[in-house]
Amino acid sequence: MRSNIKLGRIAGIEIGLHYSWFIIAALIAFSLVEQFSHVNSDWGTAQIWAAAIFTAAMFFVGLLLHELSHSLVAQARGLKVRAITLFALGGVSQIEDEATDAKTEFLVSIAGPVASFMIGGICLALAYSMGWRVRVEPRTAATAVLFYLGDINIVLGLFNLIPGFPLDGGRVLRAIVWAFTKNADRATRIAARVGQVVAFLFIVVGIWQFFRGQGFGGLWIAFIGWFLMDAAKASYAQVEIAAAFRGMRVKDVMSRDCTIVNRGMSLQEFVDTYLLKTGQRCFAVEDQGHLVGLITPRDVGTIPRDRWDVTTIREAMRPLQNLQIISPETPVLNALKIMAKNDLNQLPVVADGKLQGIFSRSQLMQLLQARTDLQIPMSHQPPVPPHNRPV
Repeated sequence: MRSNIKLGRIAGIEIGLHYSWFIIAALIAFSLVEQFSHVNSDWGTAQIWAAAIFTAAMFFVGLLLHELSHSLVAQARGLKVRAITLFALGGVSQIEDEATDAKTEFLVSIAGPVASFMIGGICLALAYSMGWRVRVEPRTAATAVLFYLGDINIVLGLFNLIPGFPLDGGRVLRAIVWAFTKNADRATRIAARVGQVVAFLFIVVGIWQFFRGQGFGGLWIAFIGWFLMDAAKASYAQVEIAAAFRGMRVKDVMSRDCTIVNRGMSLQEFVDTYLLKTGQRCFAVEDQGHLVGLITPRDVGTIPRDRWDVTTIREAMRPLQNLQIISPETPVLNALKIMAKNDLNQLPVVADGKLQGIFSRSQLMQLLQARTDLQIPMSHQPPVPPHNRPV
């Protein structure tokens, strides 16, 4: 998930907010207003709102510390962390590398809940040391804020320890299974399946509570279940894809029949001659036998239609210097990481300045579909053709 609003960097890690964060921040603030209205009968509306907004803001500081714990431990274990994004359902650390051993997976996964428990414990201890008692007044704003911050962070830590992949608890489960089986793929499959079961239970409980009159609370639990179900399925699919293409090179799966177009052609002629007749998604633009850029339907769509007649492919294409290119020898899994990092659907495969082919998501999906149709296990590796075997 990409940040919509950049807040800065901590330890080289970009910190940002997704737009959906504002929705949950507002919901938490409104919920806390209701909570604080029962804390002290002498509080006015302004004091209640101030306490609620401050508590909501500090909760997200705690959430950021939760994610930072994951990220800093990951960096200490040699993993590269690009960014942390806070969004509607919490936060996500964008760790670019996969853990290479079960111990690293365990330490990175458990760091977040441990941080939340520590923050929650400190806040509760401070609240009680300052005289907070649930059923005893007077209760000050400071003690109320500390108590609710402690309570929320403890709940956050417990929620993340639910063994539903890809929650922290699911990753802890994956690490434990990995340590016993010595097989990362198998551990991921087991953790993802457990995650799907947990997500299904969330959905069932949420719907049941909704029909029992819990209203929004029940729907929120069901929505979290749906989100976890989708994430668990995606994680399972990722490990299947990794198993299918592990050890393969881009040259083994790239499309070699990329159409080459003239950079001086108008967009209108390009659309009429190529896009509408071939249905291809990517075209190479060459000059004197050398790749100079790529053009896709998305690039054409950025130009107003009434200018297609007077705009050339050269003006609309993405120049080679602005492209992320790969070589035929690039491992498929590395190419997929590059695509995910840069939000791309295809990559030009170039050697000696000449286009060799196009590596695309659609091509990989077709290969996976072929395996499914032929009932070939994803883990099955085809033999290496003689001309590709190392000497």
